[in-house]
Amino acid sequence: MSEEINQRKAEHIHIAMNESVTGKQITSGFERVHFIHNALPEIDFKDIALNTTFLDYQLKTPFLVSSMTGGAEMAESINRNLAIAAEEKGWALALGSTRALLESDYFRSSFQLRDYAPTIPIIANLGAVQLNYGFGVDECRKIIEITDANMLVLHLNSLQEVLQTDGNTNFKNLLSKIEKLCQELEVPVGVKEVGWGIDGDVAKKLYDAGVAFVDVAGAGGTSWSQIEKRRLTDVVRKIAAESFSEWGIPTVDSILSVRKQCEHQPLIASGGIVNGVDAAKAIALGANIVGIARGLLKAATESVDDVVEMMEIRALELQMAMFGIGVSSIQELHETRRLKID
Repeated sequence: MSEEINQRKAEHIHIAMNESVTGKQITSGFERVHFIHNALPEIDFKDIALNTTFLDYQLKTPFLVSSMTGGAEMAESINRNLAIAAEEKGWALALGSTRALLESDYFRSSFQLRDYAPTIPIIANLGAVQLNYGFGVDECRKIIEITDANMLVLHLNSLQEVLQTDGNTNFKNLLSKIEKLCQELEVPVGVKEVGWGIDGDVAKKLYDAGVAFVDVAGAGGTSWSQIEKRRLTDVVRKIAAESFSEWGIPTVDSILSVRKQCEHQPLIASGGIVNGVDAAKAIALGANIVGIARGLLKAATESVDDVVEMMEIRALELQMAMFGIGVSSIQELHETRRLKID
C-alpha cells in the first residue's frame, strides 16, 4: 500500500508542476473583477497592514498555503520548505490528504511539520468520503494528534474519485457524518472542494451542520480531472475525463454565491489565485483569507528561500492593490466599494 501511495502522490506532484492542468475554457473569474483606482489614496504605503484573524487565530497575512501533498518521499522536503517559509512570513499552512498517514507509518514524517512551524495555524486534511470507508472521530483525533494540527479540513473530490483506480465513490449520507464529526472533534472542522467550487446552497448546509469554515476551492486553477487524465491507462475513463475540462464553478462565482446565503461565516477562497491582486479581489468579494497552492509548488521543490521570495511577492502585490484603492487594513479591503464586476 505504501508503495502505491508513494507512486500516486509522486505522479500528482510531477504532473502538477510540469504539465498543463488547468481547465479549458474556464477561468477563476478574477479577470471579470476590477478595482476602481484611487488616485488620491490619502494613506502612507508604509502603514498598510496585512495582519488579520481567522477562527480566533492571529495571522500576519491573509494567506494560506493550500493543501498540496503528503504521503510521498519527495513530499517531505517540499512540505518542510513550505512550513519553514510559512512560519517566517506568517501564512497559515494546510497539509495534503492525511489518509496515507494512518495507512502507513512510512509517511508520518512528511506530515509532521510543527517543529518547523511552531506558531502558525496548521490545518490537517482528509477526504470527506473516508467517513464512509472506516474513518471516524477516533481516526480524525489520531490525525490531529500526529500532526499537532489546529484544525481539520475535509475535502470534497467526487469527480476525482471516479477517475482514480479503485476510487472511493460512495458519497451517500456524508452530511450527517460531517455533522457528527463537528460535534465531537475537539478542533474546528472545515470543508473544501479540490477545484470545482462550492456554491451557496451546499455551503449553507455545511455551516448549518456545524462546519467552522468553508474553502470554496473554485474552478480556474488546478483541475484534478486533468491531472488524473494524465495518469490514466484506462482509455474509457481517460476520454471521459477530457469532457470535464470545462467543469466547475469559477472561484469568483463561488465566493459570491456563498456570501449571498452565508454572509458572515468564515470563508476561504482558493482556486486560480495567481497573484496578490487576485487575493485582494477575493477578500474584497467576501473571503476572509485566500489559499495558494500550485503557485508555490515549484519554489518548494527548490528551497526555503525560493518559497519566501514567492510569498514576499504575493504580499507586496496585495499591499500595492490596497494602496491603489486607498485602504490600509484587511478589514477595510473587506469593506471596500471600489470594486466592479463585469
